[in-house]
Amino acid sequence: MEPADRSPNAAEIRPEELVTRLQSGEPVLILDIRPRTERQEWAIPHSLWIDLYDAAQRGDFRLLDSLAVPPTSLVVVVCAAGRTSSRVAQELQRRGIRAASLAGGMRAWSLAWDIATLPISSTGQVLQVRRLGKGCLSYLVVDSGEALVIDPSLQPDVYLQLAESLGAKIVGVLETHVHACHVSRGRLLSEAAAAPYRIPATDRVRFAYTPVTDGDVITVGSLQLIALSTPGHTWESTCYLLPDHALFTGDTLFTDGIGRPDLKAGGDERARKARALFDSLQRLGTLSDSLWVLPSHVGTPLAVGEPLVAGRLHELYKRFVAPFEQPDHFVEALLQHLPPPPPNTDQITRANELGVPPSELASLLELEAGPNRCAVQGA
Repeated sequence: MEPADRSPNAAEIRPEELVTRLQSGEPVLILDIRPRTERQEWAIPHSLWIDLYDAAQRGDFRLLDSLAVPPTSLVVVVCAAGRTSSRVAQELQRRGIRAASLAGGMRAWSLAWDIATLPISSTGQVLQVRRLGKGCLSYLVVDSGEALVIDPSLQPDVYLQLAESLGAKIVGVLETHVHACHVSRGRLLSEAAAAPYRIPATDRVRFAYTPVTDGDVITVGSLQLIALSTPGHTWESTCYLLPDHALFTGDTLFTDGIGRPDLKAGGDERARKARALFDSLQRLGTLSDSLWVLPSHVGTPLAVGEPLVAGRLHELYKRFVAPFEQPDHFVEALLQHLPPPPPNTDQITRANELGVPPSELASLLELEAGPNRCAVQGA
């Protein structure tokens, strides 16, 4: 692992500061110097790539000679953890170019976030909180001074401060399933907010929680969410219907694919879960066509300021489900298009089953770095 650079001479910019600069429209050129294989796995959208990593470690910066930088732009150099990018940033500064290294590199960028908003009513709204590098999507459902958090994947302070900025108190924390591609902050947030922690009923979880079952109604302000059991991605997977407005689909249905049924499942169980997923998607297909589908992940990193990640239910159903009239055809196509598993999925799943104590969270963050692969695309 490449350690983060701590040299006092290293010009650094923190991920949250880079987000702010990009949101303001300041001209920024993001220069990715990682090896090709790492770049292909995941990258910051609209960044420029130069295969400079190995050469920079040798002190060879000749590949920078052809770099054209607008006079007013800040160049932010990115590597995996921030050490080699710091060397490149210092070389650019030596050449008279405004430059800084992204502190902590892509591992730190995995925790960078922004928000998009879906208005619900005069008093209600849904905030989509997006982990830009990881593609994790969590939600604050806010109404009449109360807030409910769904699938939290960032530090508790993020949600507590967002709720406070809206004059709301977090009254509940809700999961769609036991996640395999990010470490849930749900238990920590529940404790920090002194709010119930609700998880779809399962014997996999080894700590106290409030179980959610099919048909349960969760209230936030004047709004009600209805739990819909949708097994397939996991056996406990559950979607939450906000009538007339939105459907929080977790990892069951995405805007770019459908949930994978194979994680922690052998061949026979994969097929059974895929069949269950077909039935679950058929159930969702009976709901109002106009609902906004709000998933818990997106398959590629997000650019700062992108619109709400959402799709109309009827459009996604037509694209991903309707072509398969027979469940056997669906199962066969789904299992033939499985992507590689998410990085460290077994360790992450185990951490979420046991609950994450605050003392261990920092050590688990390393497990999350890398692309999100919870969706099956092209089935």
